[in-house]
Amino acid sequence: MNYLAHGWRFAHDPYVLAGTAVPDWLNVIDRRMKVRSKTAALFVIDKDPATAAIAHGIVQHHRDDAWFHETPTFARLSGEFSRQLAAVLPNDEGFRPWFLGHILVELLLDAALIEEDPRRLDDYYAALAAVDATATQSAVNAIATKTTDRLAVLLPRFLAERFLYDYRDDGKLLTRLNGVMQRVGLPQLPVEVTKLFATMRESVRESRTALFPQPE
Repeated sequence: MNYLAHGWRFAHDPYVLAGTAVPDWLNVIDRRMKVRSKTAALFVIDKDPATAAIAHGIVQHHRDDAWFHETPTFARLSGEFSRQLAAVLPNDEGFRPWFLGHILVELLLDAALIEEDPRRLDDYYAALAAVDATATQSAVNAIATKTTDRLAVLLPRFLAERFLYDYRDDGKLLTRLNGVMQRVGLPQLPVEVTKLFATMRESVRESRTALFPQPE
């Protein structure tokens, strides 16, 4: 799952919502820095309300991902998308089509959620705007396997870029995917890939209820 699918249900509790984003934020700033569910669970009753809420969000993130990645629908769609991408990238027999098939299911689920109700994304960003970046960083440093001084810088940038809105547009989605490719050291994607997006979007729309987590 991606940012919006993880977090939009918690727009009423900004620090829980922030916690759902923490594992993905750490993948951006330091992939060796982890917030494990077992450790975060120890902090859900922390005396500091922000730390407790962030810990709750981290636990929720891991619970959601564990459910999501085991669903038959995710396995089917990510496999289908990977095969379609491999056909467009005929000289790429390595990791890239599989990786892209995986993340496109997640990004296009966010796009489907925005399409259903644009207020979800507006409310998501409004909630994050109420979060103190320094307090969030301190809480994460208490929970994580190592510490960072970069999270307090990343959060305002995340709010300013608002890149989740770009998932609705094929060209902008390609730009965001190429940003991911650059970050993980994979080759850039050609514009031909965008020809696949319309049918992929429709596949995710049709499977939307099967891809969203079961009620707690």
